[in-house]
Amino acid sequence: MADIVAETERLVLRTIEDGDAAVQDRLLNTPAVMARLGGVKELHEIEAKHAKSMAMYAREGFSFLFMIEKATGEMVGHCGIKRVDNPLAKNVGDHEVGWLVREDRWRRGYAEEAMRAVLDWAFTRVGAPHVVALTSEANVGSWKLMEKLGMVRREDLDFDDPSYPPEDNPTILYSLTKDQWESTR
Repeated sequence: MADIVAETERLVLRTIEDGDAAVQDRLLNTPAVMARLGGVKELHEIEAKHAKSMAMYAREGFSFLFMIEKATGEMVGHCGIKRVDNPLAKNVGDHEVGWLVREDRWRRGYAEEAMRAVLDWAFTRVGAPHVVALTSEANVGSWKLMEKLGMVRREDLDFDDPSYPPEDNPTILYSLTKDQWESTR
């Protein structure tokens, strides 16, 4: 049974369950949605990420979640908290937040709505002293939302990742401290 971690005006943010990989594959694993995230994944890759998320939630009390639209009951996105685990990153182990939204739900404010709830979760119940978010300069929508959420660009944490194409390098980072978050609420 999934845990409901947060609710917003239009969304329920719930934990990932066994069997959710097929839904994610069908609704979120599209060329447009995955364009700046390393491309479309194989189902077994999604299943492995889900297993990792479920284990992290059991172990640490946080993970990535599904965004469920209250009006329809449909999964419209994926968001949450994990640890920075890219070995090329300069801040492995930091709390990392992220999101993606189904293509037919773009430009409706779902990512911002979900991420405000995720940041509240990170700084209150999880107790993160700060969070980071990773993207590329080419992913303009992503870093613009980071800025809208009050996150600050951290060029000192940028790194190159050869598993991404040249247009998505370097990986750039934004961060937000608990104090910064509280001053923008």
